[in-house]
Amino acid sequence: MEAFGKLTSMLLNALETREPTADLLDSFVDNWKSVTNYYIETTDDSRPVGQTDIPWRLRQMLDILVYEEKQQAVEDMGPCLEYLLQHKLLETLSTLAKAQYPPGMLQQVLIFFWKLLSQMQKPLLQLVNVYRPVQKLIRLCGLPGSLTQKEEAQFLFAVCSAVRKDLEVLGYVLEVRKRSGLCVSVPAASEPLTRFLQPPDQQLRTPASNQNPAPPLLPQLAESNPVPPAARRSSPVFPENGLIWALMKLTSSQRASVRLKARQSLLLLSGLPGGPSAELLSADTQLAELLAGRLQELHALLPADTLDAAALQSWPHTPWSADDKSECADDLRSFFMWLDFLDQLTSEAPQVLAVKVARCFHRAWLLSSLHPQLIHTCEQVVLGSTAVLCAVVRLLTSSSLLDQLVHFLLKTPPLMPLLLQRCDHISDQISMTSLCLVEELLQKPHRDILDALVLSFLQSRSYLSAGQEDRAVDGSESGEDSQDLEDDPFFSDTLSDPQLLPPPLPDSCSAPPPSPPAGLGSTADIVNSFLCLVPVQVRSSQLLQEGGYESYVHDAHTWVTQCQTLSLSWDWPQALPCPSGEEAHFFEGPLLKVLFDRLGRILEQPYELNLQLTAVLSRLAAYGHPLLHEYLLDPYIPLSPCSRSLFSVLIRVMGEMMQRIQQIPDLPDRLLNTRRDLLGMSHNNGQEHLTLLKGIIVLEEFCKELAAIAFVKLPVEKDLPASPGCGSDRPQVETSTDTP
Repeated sequence: MEAFGKLTSMLLNALETREPTADLLDSFVDNWKSVTNYYIETTDDSRPVGQTDIPWRLRQMLDILVYEEKQQAVEDMGPCLEYLLQHKLLETLSTLAKAQYPPGMLQQVLIFFWKLLSQMQKPLLQLVNVYRPVQKLIRLCGLPGSLTQKEEAQFLFAVCSAVRKDLEVLGYVLEVRKRSGLCVSVPAASEPLTRFLQPPDQQLRTPASNQNPAPPLLPQLAESNPVPPAARRSSPVFPENGLIWALMKLTSSQRASVRLKARQSLLLLSGLPGGPSAELLSADTQLAELLAGRLQELHALLPADTLDAAALQSWPHTPWSADDKSECADDLRSFFMWLDFLDQLTSEAPQVLAVKVARCFHRAWLLSSLHPQLIHTCEQVVLGSTAVLCAVVRLLTSSSLLDQLVHFLLKTPPLMPLLLQRCDHISDQISMTSLCLVEELLQKPHRDILDALVLSFLQSRSYLSAGQEDRAVDGSESGEDSQDLEDDPFFSDTLSDPQLLPPPLPDSCSAPPPSPPAGLGSTADIVNSFLCLVPVQVRSSQLLQEGGYESYVHDAHTWVTQCQTLSLSWDWPQALPCPSGEEAHFFEGPLLKVLFDRLGRILEQPYELNLQLTAVLSRLAAYGHPLLHEYLLDPYIPLSPCSRSLFSVLIRVMGEMMQRIQQIPDLPDRLLNTRRDLLGMSHNNGQEHLTLLKGIIVLEEFCKELAAIAFVKLPVEKDLPASPGCGSDRPQVETSTDTP
């Protein structure tokens, strides 16, 4: 190979010293005749092409074409290129490649075409004697058992790159004859080559034809699943061995480098500027169906009944471009790499194509594959499919895919009520995974999620007692309510302790707090109300010299800021809506109902489940909608009969806790030992009442967390003294609502 390279260099140097035009053409013709003479003179049909001089001759011809172009202006056509086109050399080469004569000829022709398209600057694909051989070669790509996948991927990438530079040739490459805005008028082979010098619009454009409807969905991409006849009828031209089909086949290659190159080609193709080209790809090709069908195919390989739910909940972002690092990726990794690929493709594609892909994603995967698993009767299948859905929600960033995912969850009866019911499932694993799914949904930038799950049920404010909906808030009323709380035996005399309030956040990291909604007391009253919910005799954080709720303020500020950023474009009101005035039974909605029910049993639930539960409630409380302010963070709202709020549920839990701790001797020591266990400072897990003790600790930390959120969201009175900060390490329980 090195010797051939040196000979090529010597030949070109020699040609430069002689008359360039004539010598280049003579050399070009001589090399081509040497190729054709082989077929005349050879008697050994089985001799591989690598043992002939054909590869070297083709390289010489390519070098001459590239060199000739560099010596001329871009709009000029050299004699060598003209000879190649007039004598249909590319057509002959494509025929030899199809015949595989001599053996291995396809590989050499693919290399020649690949380098020709990538190294030549002229838009060759506009010429009939170029794009027809290219079409023929495309049909030879992606076939089963191919030994030239590397060269096929490089050739197809060169084709897609050429299309990106010259959008008018997209119809030629895809072999779509009728389409909206980009109708192909195939020039006759006998037309003069001067057409090459005409503007593209004079060569290609003809009156637009009627736009054809989008073809139906392909169930999957597989050898045993050919294109349905309906799809053939609905698409003007849909070759099973066309460019898109070949690229999709190569994305399933066993070679990682081939898969990567094929995906890069699909990104080039789908990332064409919006307009007729995007309409063509969306309406007149099966690109969207094949992309979604590939995800469906990969998902079908996952064993839904044996998936590790815990691993899926923390599954990291798996970039599709990382595929080159693993020749044999496992099924789960392959699924998430393709999901990431779809996510990037729909983020970069024109809107019309992105929406089409997202709708196929909805039909092919969400409805056809995932939905049956989510409503399955087998708990293991339910657990695995919910964990997959949770990971998908967390990893998706494309607005088009997210729209379809939210539409699927909220408008596919009875899916969402079923998923919310499973937050209180008999299986703790299913409950954990379902709560995790809710938390991930609450962190997505989509207004419909909160509207459908929470706000629509609070809009009437019928949780307020009759005659109290428009109560005025003044200092005396807040004082009376505060006094009522002081009289409660569950509260200590620390209610008015000014040391409970932390210092204000620095100006560099604090945003102006929203005005408190009508009905809220002062910041000090609200913060102290949550802090004083936990009776003194069960507080254990101070036993390890840990900080109070001020240790949560920084994290609370992060959560509130994130929620504000998400909801900026949602046009939320700044004030509470007027109550409906109708006497009706209040229902907090299926989400808040299951959360409050679970919170009421926090003392008897697993520790990890309690952490996930409080994480969801804290996320809801961090949002800035006035209804969420009032319902979740106002201890003083007068509730109507049979209504409950977050604060009222916590009060009931505290009452139950005070009764249950009477049976536990040495409570402070046991709480201290349990907290040490949670911090990893000891490993004494054999003590009695462990679930109850952990529940008490979670309750204490949750109340501090809510106090910190209220402190960050509400304005702080200027005359409030600040407490010194605490630099102690935070216990594990305080990580229950870490930011994602």
